[in-house]
Amino acid sequence: MAIEYTGLIVAGVVLVILACCILSGLKVCLEYERLVVFRLGRYSRTLGPGIVFLIPMIETFRKVDLRIITQDIPRQEVMTIDNIPVLANTVVYFKVERPEDAIIKIENYVYAVRQYTQAALRDVMGTMKLDDILQKRDKIALEIKEIVDKETSEWGIDIRGIKIQEMELPAEMKRAFAKQAEAEREKRAAIIKADGEFLAAKQLAEAARVMAATPGALQLRALQTIRDIAQDPSEKIVIFMPSDGGGAANVLAKTFK
Repeated sequence: MAIEYTGLIVAGVVLVILACCILSGLKVCLEYERLVVFRLGRYSRTLGPGIVFLIPMIETFRKVDLRIITQDIPRQEVMTIDNIPVLANTVVYFKVERPEDAIIKIENYVYAVRQYTQAALRDVMGTMKLDDILQKRDKIALEIKEIVDKETSEWGIDIRGIKIQEMELPAEMKRAFAKQAEAEREKRAAIIKADGEFLAAKQLAEAARVMAATPGALQLRALQTIRDIAQDPSEKIVIFMPSDGGGAANVLAKTFK
């Protein structure tokens, strides 16, 4: 009887150990995750999503996130081809397409993408003038994306986009651009003022031509001006009559009658 009880205990212990081993080999892989499985150190397969089973103590795994990863590239100083330092802040968006390559072929793919983006940013902006950099930000970002995407495609990485968020100029360059913008505004204001004066002079010339062609129009205009001024009692009016003062005097008499 004792032997039978001992056998049952041993069998129970074995079953518990087997159950623990089976349970320890069960893994839950989320929809956006994949498990890169290694059997005795060699790549075996890529599993997921859902519940997967690994052989305990024989198989190990590395988990890879398949969602788009956003990496903020630290601000760095880039020297342009015309020797002007520019501080640039960049963001790179990328996604793992082949999890096994991202784990096997590169030690830290996130760090590698960040470093490649920094290097590409220096290479691209270092061959351009400051004016081109300020005007062609989207083109620069596209060139950087193509360079980084080409270098990282071997690792199963897909570069989805690169954005240059901010570019900061030295203080002296900011002051120079401010002065240039102010001079440009003054130039536009002077042109607009000159155009207005030209149109006003043109209208005055046309009015003078019409008045010259109409007998007595000039005298009537002068009398109208005098009447407008005479409404203010503090104003003193001096009237210079033309040589044909008779006609003008008659008009003046009729106007102030």
